Amino acid sequence: MSQDEQPTTTAGATITAYPDGPLLVRGDFVLLTPDGRPIETRRGTVALCRCGRSASKPFCDGTHKVVGFRTG
Repeated sequence: MSQDEQPTTTAGATITAYPDGPLLVRGDFVLLTPDGRPIETRRGTVALCRCGRSASKPFCDGTHKVVGFRTG
């Protein structure tokens, strides 16, 4: 499925993996810490870090561009 296509089923949230970038989570979701505490998101779309270098984990801060993160 390309980035422009819509999912064929209804979901509470969608997660889109952007090439060489973050995971974008959109919709109705709850983000939790490993011990089950909620992480405040303040909006219906968040970008989650995949490179592991963000200063604001679990959120993306754009560091993937600086470090040259590449997806396979």
